[in-house]
Amino acid sequence: MRIFLDHNAGSPLRPQVKHAVIEALDMAANGSSVYQEGRKAKGLIERSRQAIADMVGAAPSGVTFTGGGSEANATVLQPKFTEKGKPRRFDRLLVSATEHDSVLKGGSFASEQIEIIPVDGNGIVELSWLSDRLDDVQSADECALVAVMLANNETGVRQPVEDIGNLVADSGSYFLCDAIQGPGKLAVDIKKIGAHFLTLSAHKMGGPQGVGAIVRRTEAYAFHPLIRGGGQESYGRAGTENIAAIHGFGVAAQIVAQDTSSAERMENLRDAMEQGLSGATVLGATAARLPNTSCISVPGLAAETMLISLDLQGFAVSSGSACSSGKVGISHVLMAMGVAPEEARGAMRISLGWNTSEDDVKQFTDAFNKMTAALSPKQRETAA
Repeated sequence: MRIFLDHNAGSPLRPQVKHAVIEALDMAANGSSVYQEGRKAKGLIERSRQAIADMVGAAPSGVTFTGGGSEANATVLQPKFTEKGKPRRFDRLLVSATEHDSVLKGGSFASEQIEIIPVDGNGIVELSWLSDRLDDVQSADECALVAVMLANNETGVRQPVEDIGNLVADSGSYFLCDAIQGPGKLAVDIKKIGAHFLTLSAHKMGGPQGVGAIVRRTEAYAFHPLIRGGGQESYGRAGTENIAAIHGFGVAAQIVAQDTSSAERMENLRDAMEQGLSGATVLGATAARLPNTSCISVPGLAAETMLISLDLQGFAVSSGSACSSGKVGISHVLMAMGVAPEEARGAMRISLGWNTSEDDVKQFTDAFNKMTAALSPKQRETAA
């Protein structure tokens, strides 16, 4: 039986969510229809909207469903928006160097408007740099959108988002927090963070793939929809709603909101695993991290070698490196952290989840240690 340890890429569907999705698939109605079946479908959407709002401390009217987290990020990452019905404009986009590609690429912002916030050796944004730059923006009578994620998907390192929220508020600019890796691992509260916009994705918390959300701290803020046409989502995103996926998202959000023990359980498993991995370096180990995430590197051993070996032994884990056209490159996250290239090439991510057991972790640790012990120094040199 295979063991899945790549929950940051996409967590397996929770049984309750699977049941909800199947139930909703039996509904043929369009949520915009006014007859009984349509109203029932609309009810599922609105209950899900409420569940997601409750999970992050927002009002349901501030939740807009999208086709996923990347679409949610791209929708917010536009220079033009409105506040209290009046047109506004972002002059700058300040984005941290370790963001997900859907944020780092800057959405609809022109390249000359985008500035990269540097990070330290753990991948944490340099608050002094951000503070100085926001002062400059304010002095120039400009407005910036600051985009910093709640926690990194590769290393699990958490950003000081509350401090960032305070800096942004003091400067009169705006804050987008990609909180996609948070729910199910961390408590997420949009007001406590101080974000104007949060983005979420269902399948990172055991929900269905293909559905995400934008959460606005207040209805005063509005964005221009990427998909235009109908009036769905209060004109925030045109197109017939994916009722089954949205219903599953809502059920996943309810489970996460009520779960008070999984984070501590995963952290204990993660810590025990890291202590048992022979010869592995944990990247970002001295920073606050997601409780389920471990990014490790083994000197002289390439990630590709480890991944293939572990896959053949029945373990699903991933590399911190990005693959393109069959070539493995160095992760931009690790490059921004200043990790040496030879170490970055050997980076591998293990991310635990809601269904990870103590035995899963023990089996993985045993397999990992046998794998690394079997490779001679010469084999390691060749692999690297």
